Amino acid sequence: MISKKLLRNEERAILTLRALYRKHGFLPHKMNKFEEYEFYIENKDFLMADRIATFYDTNGKLMALRPDVTLSIIKNNEFIPGVKQRVYYDESVYRAYGSSRQIREIKQVGLECVGDLDLFDISETLLLAGESLAKIADDFVISISHLGILNSILQETCTDSEFTRKALNYIKAKNAHDIEKLCMKYRVPEAAAQRLCSFVSLYGRIEEILPQLSLLCTSEEAVEGLEEIKTLYQIIKDTPYKDNFVVDFSIVNDMDYYNNIVFQGFIKGISENILAGGQYDKLLEKMNKESRGIGFGITLNHLEMLGENKGPKGSLDYLILYDNEEDIVKVAAESRRLISEGCSVSVQKTIPKKLRYDSIIDMRRETQ
Repeated sequence: MISKKLLRNEERAILTLRALYRKHGFLPHKMNKFEEYEFYIENKDFLMADRIATFYDTNGKLMALRPDVTLSIIKNNEFIPGVKQRVYYDESVYRAYGSSRQIREIKQVGLECVGDLDLFDISETLLLAGESLAKIADDFVISISHLGILNSILQETCTDSEFTRKALNYIKAKNAHDIEKLCMKYRVPEAAAQRLCSFVSLYGRIEEILPQLSLLCTSEEAVEGLEEIKTLYQIIKDTPYKDNFVVDFSIVNDMDYYNNIVFQGFIKGISENILAGGQYDKLLEKMNKESRGIGFGITLNHLEMLGENKGPKGSLDYLILYDNEEDIVKVAAESRRLISEGCSVSVQKTIPKKLRYDSIIDMRRETQ
């Protein structure tokens, strides 16, 4: 058995999450590191990627290093009534990352559920998102939004597409002041403007938000979304993670591809969301598929930001020193003993420069 002391945060997370997803009936899914460039270009808006790493294969065909996992998984999905494709993955994607916008390998682990889905699958995915973060850290939050409710209230406020586009940007930024100014510019009635501002300012645990949300949901689409959230809460409230789920309507994904439940996950100590997911029925519709889909991915690179339990990055538990005259049988036995106890050990004849270690065992004859 591998000692957890010898694993980095992301390595521990991968092993733990694989076991979690397998326990819930999700099967491992492997895929190529690259696809035809044309496949990604057809769905470039969904990727939200401004740069894709490309190369020509030996046949002269333009290929792309995979910038997204979801597209690769659903590419060949076939809808069969009553059947769900439930897979998990541990893969790398290649996309522009950070302020430099350079192409970087990003390690992800996550799951996808595609096919004849219902609220059970949505609730299970949400709970697995929560349990996934609970496996990584004690202090975490899953923020949930509902694009069906959001879209309904925006359309009731103003049907102008430009208003919707600008309002969504302000909602993402939680900028209530500019939403008010936007409503004034488009001559939105005061009552409708206040309703929108009240809606986007909602934030808190689900049971705290439901009474206020019920007053704001009046259209058929909004009421349907409200009932979905109520049902999900009935499932979530009986789990250890009920207080880790909050409603936050600033979580906004592209409404051309996503619908209804979308969510993000945050861990204390990491400045940005580590988990992102949601329903993407509209993406499947654009790909002429009858299936529904939901999933999430966890960006393991972000675990580098955690300040503790980072695992070995040049720092060892023990350094054993010996010389040519020493009995190497004793050296080997001592090294094996420490390693069997879960320690990291380096055996050297002299102390290497820049090597970090906690303890030293000097077995050289000349020092005895």
